[in-house]
Amino acid sequence: MIDDFLYGTAGHTGPPAEVEAAVRAAAAAEIMPRHRKLAAHEIIEKSGPHDLVTAADRLAEEHLTAALTKLLPGSVVVGEESVHADPAVYEALGGDAPVWIVDPVDGTRQFVRGEAGFCTLVALALHGEVYASWTYAPVRDEMAIAVRGRGATLNGAPIRSGAPAPGAVLKVAMSHPDYTTEAQKRALLGLRTESIAARPCGSAGLEYLAVARGSLDAVAFNWEYAWDHAAGLLLVTEAGGAQSTLSGAPFRIAGGNDLPFTAARDEATAQRVLAALRTGG
Repeated sequence: MIDDFLYGTAGHTGPPAEVEAAVRAAAAAEIMPRHRKLAAHEIIEKSGPHDLVTAADRLAEEHLTAALTKLLPGSVVVGEESVHADPAVYEALGGDAPVWIVDPVDGTRQFVRGEAGFCTLVALALHGEVYASWTYAPVRDEMAIAVRGRGATLNGAPIRSGAPAPGAVLKVAMSHPDYTTEAQKRALLGLRTESIAARPCGSAGLEYLAVARGSLDAVAFNWEYAWDHAAGLLLVTEAGGAQSTLSGAPFRIAGGNDLPFTAARDEATAQRVLAALRTGG
C-alpha cells in the first residue's frame, strides 16, 4: 500500500506533492499566523515549564490529521498532541495500518519565544519502518524530504551529509543533561572531550536536518518519542548518514531503545560518538 502511494505508476520517483502541500498548508493556516502573535491563553504547560503546547500545535495537528488520512485512506495518525490526550494512540506504531507520525511544531519553546528555529515534522511508517518524511521550517521556507531508498532533498535539490575532515573536532547537538536519568547524564557527559564540541540541542528536526546537510556532525539524544525522531532519522540515513543506539542496534521508532542514541554524518562519526557515550556511561 505504501509503495503504491509513494511511487504510484511506473516512472513516478518521488512522494506525492499533495503531502508536501498539506504540510505547507497546515503551517500557513495554523502556525505562521500565530508566530510572534501568541496570546497568553494560547500557551499551556504540559508536564512543566519546559514542556509547552500552543494553539498552533493543537490546530496544526488537527489540520494535518484530516488532510493526511484523506490522502491515504486506512491510515492513522500518531501525533504528539493526540498521544498527550490519549497515550493509547501510540500503540498504532505497532499495528497493521500505515501511520503518519506528526509533530506539528517541533521546537515549541523556540516558537513561543518568536524565534525561527522550529519546524513541522511528518513521517510515514508501517510495521515500525519509516518510508518517507517531510521536515518543513516555515520561517526559513525550507522543505526537506526523504524517501526510503530514494535519497533526500532540500527544496528539491539532493543533499548529502558527507563526512567531517579527518581528526576534526566533532560538532554535536545533545539532549540537555538536566532532563535525563543519572545513567544517561553520565553517558552524555562523555561527550565533553577535547575532540567533541557538544551543545544542548534546539529543535530536534532542525538538528537532524543540519546533520543531513553536513553543517552539524552528529546528534546524541536520550528520549525516544517517535514524532521527534522518525522524520529526521530517515532524512539523515537517506542523505548518507548513520544512526545507532548505545547497544549498537538501530533505533526503533516504537520504543524500547538503549539510550542515548546518535545519528551522524557517516558511520565513522557515529562510532566516535558512541565510544564517547560509552566512556561517559
